[in-house]
Amino acid sequence: MSSQPTPSDTRPEYTNEQLQNALHNFYGGANASTETCGHIYGYNDPNHEMSMLQKITATTILDYDGKLSSSSSSSSPPPSATELLERAKKFHDAHGPIVPLQQIIQAKSPSMTLAAEFKRASPSKGDIAPHLNAGDQAALYYAAGASVISVLTEERWFKGSLADLTSARMKTTAAANKKENGNRTRPAILRKDFVTSTYQIAEAAAAGADTILLMVSTTPAAILKELITYARSVVGMEPLVEVHALIELDVAIAAGAKVIGVNNRNLHTFQVDMAQTEKVTEELKKRGLTYHHDDNNNTTNGDDNSTKPQISLCALSGMSSAHDVDRYRQVGVGMCLIGESLMRASDPSLAIRGLCLDPEDYEASQSTSGGAYTGGMKIVKVCGLTTPEDALVACRAGANLIGVIFAEKSKRRVSVEQAKEIVNAVRKFGERSDRVTVEEVKQNESSPVSTLVANARALERATRLPLVVGVFQNQALEVVKEIVDKCGLDMVQLHGSEGMEAANRKNFGVPALRVVDIELGSSSDDNGGGEKKSSSDIASTILKNVTSDPIAILLDTSIKGDAHGGGGTGKAFDWTIAESIQNMGLPVIIAGGLTPENIGEAVVNVRPWGVDVAGGVEASPGLKDHEKVQKFVGGAKKAGVEASKGF
Repeated sequence: MSSQPTPSDTRPEYTNEQLQNALHNFYGGANASTETCGHIYGYNDPNHEMSMLQKITATTILDYDGKLSSSSSSSSPPPSATELLERAKKFHDAHGPIVPLQQIIQAKSPSMTLAAEFKRASPSKGDIAPHLNAGDQAALYYAAGASVISVLTEERWFKGSLADLTSARMKTTAAANKKENGNRTRPAILRKDFVTSTYQIAEAAAAGADTILLMVSTTPAAILKELITYARSVVGMEPLVEVHALIELDVAIAAGAKVIGVNNRNLHTFQVDMAQTEKVTEELKKRGLTYHHDDNNNTTNGDDNSTKPQISLCALSGMSSAHDVDRYRQVGVGMCLIGESLMRASDPSLAIRGLCLDPEDYEASQSTSGGAYTGGMKIVKVCGLTTPEDALVACRAGANLIGVIFAEKSKRRVSVEQAKEIVNAVRKFGERSDRVTVEEVKQNESSPVSTLVANARALERATRLPLVVGVFQNQALEVVKEIVDKCGLDMVQLHGSEGMEAANRKNFGVPALRVVDIELGSSSDDNGGGEKKSSSDIASTILKNVTSDPIAILLDTSIKGDAHGGGGTGKAFDWTIAESIQNMGLPVIIAGGLTPENIGEAVVNVRPWGVDVAGGVEASPGLKDHEKVQKFVGGAKKAGVEASKGF
């Protein structure tokens, strides 16, 4: 985790005392009161230590104080607020007026509005994609369906700038003005920064912004109201007002916020609670405030705003999938802000398409009845990890599942203590403090395959954060359960001869992957009187034997005659068997002999639901080659994008 700002010879560094004094003065100094500051984290606590968020806010305040000071050593003094407003008027006269954020959101109903974010780095994740160009990325986002472009302009920790915002504005305006774009409105450009003054709002407008983010968690109630009023009345912007805790919602409503964003991440602790947005919807109902996105379609006159919801609600942080989008659609949210996953995506356009912003697209994507599996690659598992450092490399590369092996014969076997360290590291990366719960789906007794397809969807939804999987082989179920509890594992994987029914979650309290061994050469062995087995015959046999107990099926290579179960062979089985199984409707994870060199071929040819690697990315047994891990995961995801284009 990087909590240090980007080094610069020209930026001053501040002491803790200076930072604390900056916050004290921002809160009102001697005139600060619980009435205006009671919602602020640590207010009136003499033993409070500033959170990272508060340090960044205080640093921003001091940076602007220095910038605007009459004693500033800068050779060219900064423009005044009045001059910025004049520049803003000229900019918007030349390049089009400010677009109203709430109307942009409301007009998308019943589809979810997407705010796609440009963010080079963050304090919690370090560098994300520092090499990308803001204008080019924004244009990609807009072309793929984003209606709002969020641009981080904070320079020290997020490596952003106002130049990024202007670039995003100009490139998306040019794209919107193209003849082939039809009448589609250009996207609203959001300045995302630590705004504490009206000067920053004027500055945003002059750079081409349509809206700005105001954070209730760091802003006194009186100042919040002043900033909202200035943005609306002086600049003509509708701000996005961010809340996390429910007490902050009270402050936002009292200040007159119309577009409220719920940050699922507590920016003081970096912990994520995906239910936070849903808690806010319940509070809005209790207060009798209308917000439901679908209600924007209930007006008889499209120009009549009197019957539209009073508030537009947005979900911020922690989302990366169509399942996340649909979760918030179900409770009336009108906009989702998604950043990191789009910045890391090899094809942002395909990633946005995969979010299924239109509810009809999502419904079509969730069919579990009949037909071949054509959903594309969703899961990347890196297995055989023995150190937290290697686990974090896999997490940062984008792995969904982190495998730790407890099988007694494995050369990659870990102790309980080693596993605990890995679990803690993965949880910290995912900004969570407990195991992830994978939802249980209703079993279809007459069709195990249908249940397994639904299970796969549930696992996809859970793996927006990486999960830790414990791998076991022919060990007593009570021993497995004990290790699950001691280590805090999210899942288990049964890799021996335990049977399908052993993979039922009731045995461990967590879901289980069930490995099906594919013997080397099995598709060319004799079958009775010299008849050869085909891939489809083998696939049919496997499907006849599956039950609805596992969360998913993983295919791995085994050596003929090994009665204890395969795995760890370093050899690939006949991939056409996996292809046949998926053509019969069951998504599978494939393992065995996968490497950074052949992963592209495997994904493009088989289009598996998931891939699993261990030895193929090692420097030595149990220790990963970090470059190979990154190359494997990146190659798998890139190949998955290309393979999906063929569907």
